[in-house]
Amino acid sequence: RETDRRENAMTATIQQIPAHTPANDTTPTRQFDAVLTALAPASWGLTYIVTTELLPPGRPLLAAVLRALPAGLLLAALTGRRPTGSWWWKALVLGVLNIGAFFVLLFVAAYRLPGGVAATLGSIQPLIAAGLAVPVLGERFRTTTAIAGGLGVIGVGLLVLRVNATLDVVGVLAGLTGAVSMATGVVLTKHWGRPVPLAAFTSWQLIAGGALLVPIAFAVEGAPPVPTTQNLIGFIWLATGGAAVSYLIWFRGVARLPVAQVSLLGLVSPVVATIAGLVVLDQSLTPSQAIGAALILSAIWIGQRPTTEPAIPNPHQPTETKTQP
Repeated sequence: RETDRRENAMTATIQQIPAHTPANDTTPTRQFDAVLTALAPASWGLTYIVTTELLPPGRPLLAAVLRALPAGLLLAALTGRRPTGSWWWKALVLGVLNIGAFFVLLFVAAYRLPGGVAATLGSIQPLIAAGLAVPVLGERFRTTTAIAGGLGVIGVGLLVLRVNATLDVVGVLAGLTGAVSMATGVVLTKHWGRPVPLAAFTSWQLIAGGALLVPIAFAVEGAPPVPTTQNLIGFIWLATGGAAVSYLIWFRGVARLPVAQVSLLGLVSPVVATIAGLVVLDQSLTPSQAIGAALILSAIWIGQRPTTEPAIPNPHQPTETKTQP
């Protein structure tokens, strides 16, 4: 049947995408993948300023729901694909780690901490992901990864931390847990692979994460307030550029790039957040911030450099067989 032929062709296409791109690949395609993937954390870098300037105060759960659920429903309507078999629970787990838990922890940290503190806590995510990728994916924890990760944390701290920054225990725990959640989600996304086209795969996670947050948001925050025009602009941005488009790009990059390298691209986010503050809020750039930005860019560059070390085969990754038409 025509439906079967399309499904078989799609399956064969998906299976041609390597689960683990070699870390020593220097082809233009690899470089393009890295640049394109960096656009996702670049869009996430606007989250802090959108949260503080456009969204209603004290509504992190509402913001998380309206960022994820509308975007997921839109992609689901365009693709018309549902999970099957074990992918019901896998999509739920990934939706919680990559979307649901991560979103709410991100917004809690953004509301309860200065943006610089929240961003610095999140910058440890590449090191956590690289560490998890060793036992789960069989990737090496390379010296360059440790150097790049360390430079990234220092750079983010110099870029966004302030001497008078106050710490809130709940905010700090939210920021750290959010980093662990995102790192775990990235590694499991890579480990389990993608059984359907990218848009459908992304929609499953956005819907799972957003739907799980709906009852929690009502229980904790009550009925949502009547949105202002300013609020609507913020929510529309979060659902489109901050979720639907950015996560399509991000999950594509996760499938094509090694975990350590794709995670280090997340350091683009605080750089964009700082630039947004300079442009929108008329902030100034201090010498220490300039040094921090330079360290971040150096960390990203080091993290994307190819290595001559051979990749370790992943014993956990199942061998795929092509479906014959």
